[in-house]
Amino acid sequence: MGAKAIHSYSDARRLARRRLPWMVFDYIDGAAGEGVAEARNLAALREIELQPRVLFNVKDRDLTVPVFDHAGHVPFGISPMGMCNLSGPGADLMLARMAAKHQVPHGVSTVASTTMEEIIEEANGHAWFQLYFSGDGSGTKKLVERAKAAGYRTLVMTLDVPEVGRRPRELRRGFKMPFRIGPMQFVDFALHPRWSISSLLAGAPDLANFKKDGFDFDRTESRALADWDFLKQLRDSWDGNLVAKGVTDVEDAKRLKAEGVDAIQVSSHGGRQLDAAPPPILALARIRAALGADYPLFYDTGLRSGEDVVKAYAMGASFVFFGRALQFAIAAGGEAGLAQYWQLITEEISLTLAQMGQVALPRNGIL
Repeated sequence: MGAKAIHSYSDARRLARRRLPWMVFDYIDGAAGEGVAEARNLAALREIELQPRVLFNVKDRDLTVPVFDHAGHVPFGISPMGMCNLSGPGADLMLARMAAKHQVPHGVSTVASTTMEEIIEEANGHAWFQLYFSGDGSGTKKLVERAKAAGYRTLVMTLDVPEVGRRPRELRRGFKMPFRIGPMQFVDFALHPRWSISSLLAGAPDLANFKKDGFDFDRTESRALADWDFLKQLRDSWDGNLVAKGVTDVEDAKRLKAEGVDAIQVSSHGGRQLDAAPPPILALARIRAALGADYPLFYDTGLRSGEDVVKAYAMGASFVFFGRALQFAIAAGGEAGLAQYWQLITEEISLTLAQMGQVALPRNGIL
């Protein structure tokens, strides 16, 4: 797929919307309810100001940022995203190669469309496994053991999905995992032949991590049994880094730190869970103030540009992650589109620091 010029998130999204089936685009782009939480967070990000400064020598700018035991070449990684291969055949491995090249974390979703073993190998070890609790937890424990065996050293436990949020755009399109093709979906795919043919030739995306273990994963199954006792069991059984993802409440963050979680990822699941949720970019600052300057605090949700990255660091992030924007870049232009957008973000971060008179990003909110 030839990549057209991508100069912004809007470019990537516009091209993706043209090329993806409606069902797939609405799955990637959608949010809970009427999209209020997503819009509120984007507005809060826009309102954050960065002060330009003059006459500072900013010729040599350093974008490396430590994340756990090593320094990433760029200050952002890849959020775990389900069924990435919907955005383009081989998308999971495109993202893995980008993580390997820049030595940053690739979040590997429980519901990835490529196995966790393939992804960590392609990422040259720069992969974190994201875990959903499901049902009675027995399948969850199997996935933890597989992640250990595959060489994962960081486990990301997503906590903000006790039940899957209602996303009307998905429901209207009849989106299911795995696909169920009815008349509406057949017409949708027929009207997007380039995507349909390439996906057919590559094999329809499915829930790759569940073929090997012989149990099914129901995306809509309740995850409500997960509680603090389960977290303690997980902490006791996992000797690597444990990240708690999907946290926006200060008291929750304090307790997670006390329970021995190695890092917290402030997130509202891209606004896909609770339409009345507070803006996580503002929660980030409150949680940083409560947990102190040294505790690892990651952030995702609503990041679209390099300026957004700098804003998140200014609000207290130790490291940040991009999600759907990267899927849109792949849908827009394949691996070349992803590389374009990745370079765009990197250049914007560097230019923003220069405007601010800084040669490095704030560390945990401190310049």
